[in-house]
Amino acid sequence: MMPPALLSLPRSSSPSVSPSPLCPGRRSAAVQRHRPSIPSRPAAGICYASQAVELLPSLYPGTGVIVRDAKLEDCWEVADTHCSSFFPGYKFPLDLVLRLDRYIALLSGFSVPPGCTRSCLVAVNPTAANSAISIECGDLRDAEFHGKYSLSKGSVAGILTVDTVADFLPRRGRLKQRRTGIAYIANVAVRKEERRKGIAKMLVAEAEERARSWGCRSVALHCDVSNLAALRLYKSQGYKSIRVPEDAKWPAPKIDQSVRYEFMMKLVPKS
Repeated sequence: MMPPALLSLPRSSSPSVSPSPLCPGRRSAAVQRHRPSIPSRPAAGICYASQAVELLPSLYPGTGVIVRDAKLEDCWEVADTHCSSFFPGYKFPLDLVLRLDRYIALLSGFSVPPGCTRSCLVAVNPTAANSAISIECGDLRDAEFHGKYSLSKGSVAGILTVDTVADFLPRRGRLKQRRTGIAYIANVAVRKEERRKGIAKMLVAEAEERARSWGCRSVALHCDVSNLAALRLYKSQGYKSIRVPEDAKWPAPKIDQSVRYEFMMKLVPKS
């Protein structure tokens, strides 16, 4: 399982967290009376669901699992999968607060620097049982509510984010310029009941396809050195450990000071 990184879900007109990349600084959450309007042309630097790479969802034969871009209606499941995987020890009410915080942040979306791309991928298991809870948002003083969001559970089996923002890659040159041509994978998480089915491998494979479509020449990630299963997975997929100089101040996820990360990279196979 990857250390959490900034998880963002682009918006769409139709209706998923982490001090480092899925838990940015806490965001203030305000209940809005109306569903936010979606501009016909997104502002520069903002990533929307309609801008997601237009690739057909990948269906993996023999499993029935589909890997695709996350949609707005997946927000609660993405937030729940992230929190249950990276923060399993949280108890009520903190676990609920954390999920709601991530849910609202995902609905709001995050900006990305101009020229950069970010995708949130989900592995969907169509055979999983799905139960939904609807939340209606509005002013309690009104006779009716104006917004409605669905909190579904049961179909999203795993999540992953991949981007070219390069927040966790060493900067280039004296001017500390952002590196280009390298995609970064984070927030690889699979629900407990869906593990050992190759879902993480499917997500990573799709992320590499996205990196190739973006013109990236390599993919990088950080992995918790104590997570032996994840290390085996990445090494089996061709990722190599990169030795970081002792005096180098390379950026890395900052979840817990006691956690050590292995920096790994892989060349993107040419199609």
